[in-house]
Amino acid sequence: MPRTNQPRIRLGMIGGGQGAFIGQVHRLAARLDDTCELVCGAFSRSADNNQLTGEACHLPDERIYADWQQLLESEQQLPVEQRMQLLVIVTPNHLHVPIAEAAMQAGFHVFCEKPAAVSLQEAQRLAESWQASGCLYGLAHTYLGYPMVWQAREMVSEGQIGSIRKIHVEYPQGWLGERLEQQGNKQAAWRTDPSLAGISGCMADIGTHAFGLAEFISGHRVSELCASLASHADGRQLDDDGDVLLRTDQGASGTLVASQVCSGEENALKIRLYGDKGALEWHQMEPNSLLYRPLQAAMRTLRAGIDQPDLFPSAMQRLRLPGGHPEGYLEALGNLYRDFAHAIHHGKQGDVEGVPGMASGLRGMAFIEAVTTSAKSEQKWTPLPATQLSGA
Repeated sequence: MPRTNQPRIRLGMIGGGQGAFIGQVHRLAARLDDTCELVCGAFSRSADNNQLTGEACHLPDERIYADWQQLLESEQQLPVEQRMQLLVIVTPNHLHVPIAEAAMQAGFHVFCEKPAAVSLQEAQRLAESWQASGCLYGLAHTYLGYPMVWQAREMVSEGQIGSIRKIHVEYPQGWLGERLEQQGNKQAAWRTDPSLAGISGCMADIGTHAFGLAEFISGHRVSELCASLASHADGRQLDDDGDVLLRTDQGASGTLVASQVCSGEENALKIRLYGDKGALEWHQMEPNSLLYRPLQAAMRTLRAGIDQPDLFPSAMQRLRLPGGHPEGYLEALGNLYRDFAHAIHHGKQGDVEGVPGMASGLRGMAFIEAVTTSAKSEQKWTPLPATQLSGA
């Protein structure tokens, strides 16, 4: 994206206090291209944590707010050239919609951690509020910011692997193999609590990443699925493991596996797509490589880098370094922030180009609802609920 002399976009943040890793990830990624600046926040219900986090971010005391309601009310009263422009929501799931709705009603753009809501019905209500507000809305599906994910998407779109027949996507983690929620781990506690996380644990937390990645690269939409969910830790209320069979609207089949009890696994998100002319494979933990297997030729490894040949422009514009200098998770999220800042500067409305938005949020909630319904049903295949933005 071309360099501009535009001022930094002023950010506010709800959640993400010390001990919540994702808040610091967002703050680092937002500053990566110098397009955004954190100006205020309400980071924690703990007054001490909230104050310490704000001080660590070099915020003045008067813009370290006690809660999100005070933040929105106080920021509205500031002069336009001082108040925040974009609110970043990195709270547990149950607060995503109440805060996003209030922020957009107050005229602030919103960038929210996924999932968009705790139910499809709540997400649909949020979509209506968004359309009425005229504000921008984005979801932090960070993995969709990787350059080689865009390269794969373009190769599929250009027909380089032909008509897709099979999609296999998986996201194994191992961190919830023990009941950390009973050992004082706050990140585990809210993710395994239905009142805070919603109707699903693992599938809402990381299964939505796998689902979004599969639809984004393939261009297919999952039309129906057959799911099995499990909770392997004794007494855990929400799923920590799941297996899903998929069918798409274009006739492909596949699987989606998400688990947080795979011992020894870190963040091993990976995807394989098989077409009638070739195949593609991408691993999040080796994000700068994309494996390309033409049907009647030797396998090629496409590499990220601003000096690499054969990369599509959409991949190139998300790169910063020559090949061999790894770009990873922070850079991927930084790409989403850079695209969001560009949209705000240019007065865009509706979706932010390059950033998952409300349609992605609705699709993710439809996936979660279908998975949980299927897992409880004796019926083999469960269709995904229809999601449609009014006027779309």
